[in-house]
Amino acid sequence: MRLDIGKIRGLFPVLHQEVHGKPLVYFDNAATTQKPQSVLDALTKYYEKDNSNIHRGAHALADRATRYFEESREAIQQFINARESAEVIFTKGTTEGINLVASTFGRKNVGKGDEIIISTLEHHSNIVPWQMLCEEKGATLKIIPINDAGEIIFEEFEKLLSSKTKLVSIVHASNALGTINPVQNVIDAAHAVGAKVLLDGAQSASHLEIDVQKLNCDFFVFSAHKLYGPTGLGCLYGKREVFENMPPYQGGGEMIKEVTFEKTTYNVIPFKFEAGTPNIADVIAFKAAIEFINDLGKDAIRSYEDELLAYANEQLTQIKGFIPVGTANEKVSVLSFNIKSMHPYDVGMMLDANGIAVRTGHHCTQPLMKRLGIEGTVRASFAVYNSKAEIDKLVEGVSRIARIKNK
Repeated sequence: MRLDIGKIRGLFPVLHQEVHGKPLVYFDNAATTQKPQSVLDALTKYYEKDNSNIHRGAHALADRATRYFEESREAIQQFINARESAEVIFTKGTTEGINLVASTFGRKNVGKGDEIIISTLEHHSNIVPWQMLCEEKGATLKIIPINDAGEIIFEEFEKLLSSKTKLVSIVHASNALGTINPVQNVIDAAHAVGAKVLLDGAQSASHLEIDVQKLNCDFFVFSAHKLYGPTGLGCLYGKREVFENMPPYQGGGEMIKEVTFEKTTYNVIPFKFEAGTPNIADVIAFKAAIEFINDLGKDAIRSYEDELLAYANEQLTQIKGFIPVGTANEKVSVLSFNIKSMHPYDVGMMLDANGIAVRTGHHCTQPLMKRLGIEGTVRASFAVYNSKAEIDKLVEGVSRIARIKNK
């Protein structure tokens, strides 16, 4: 199906503005995507019509809010093809999902001498929680190396696996380079030695078809705000049998069955991991974002974003002084680059002066940047509402900047 990009752009109010007197070109989608009107309307409707706490109220508003909240959980279950909606836990985002697993599964199952494996491509959110856990437990954190193209070296990963490996936690698609990791092979190899696998899907969930049953991953984490949904909301998928053997993450309301001063018994999943009043409005609005993606079709979105990435690569690589960073064969629509003799921040500021929003810096992947021998990159990341005409503006801006510096 050929997408009507003009019509799609019309669904996003924020895109129709000027920045520094120039029409906005928004290429910072790997950080956060913009929100369609349907998501904004869902947020407003909840606060105007349905505002109430959920699950415990006996009145009409509480009943409606609860129903809409759980309908969102069911929509997400179907979106990632979990076996049941109880395997979907709401969190503040990908970061909290990873920390939840580290604090519960990790503290119960990782001990002195055990090993956790991550890759060189990881976001700090998939590094620091495991460092903290390893320091606390006396475990060892091992790192999968990458090649110069930004791809993991799978043979080296296989050498790291052993009976001591308790968990492999790996990014599905790199936020800094766009690299898509061979996660099915990673999962199969890890399971062969008895290890569990967590996939960081913060970038992949918006670009790739996700089927957690087919992947057979033990955990999958992602954030709503990278999926055209609200900020401050994420999801942690876990297999029922794994969740049921994990202790609670936080104590409070909702996650209990019965409380006495002598003993507390805990609720069933998913409520066992959802202490306190949740982010009700954003959960409800997230369903509208899922419906937006489903209406367009993941295959159509991926095909169009791949087209944008290929077009941008073709145009930008012709510019003298342009240095691509991350040239993996399999990528999502993320293009990282530098301009010879220029700091990424300076390039980003000059593009911003022309209304072009990109991300600059290390992208919360400092160990990756150290491996590549650079301070950071300029990152342009594309979404379904972007156009080739906008890429032409990026190319024109980068070309002008490169000419100034590399005469």
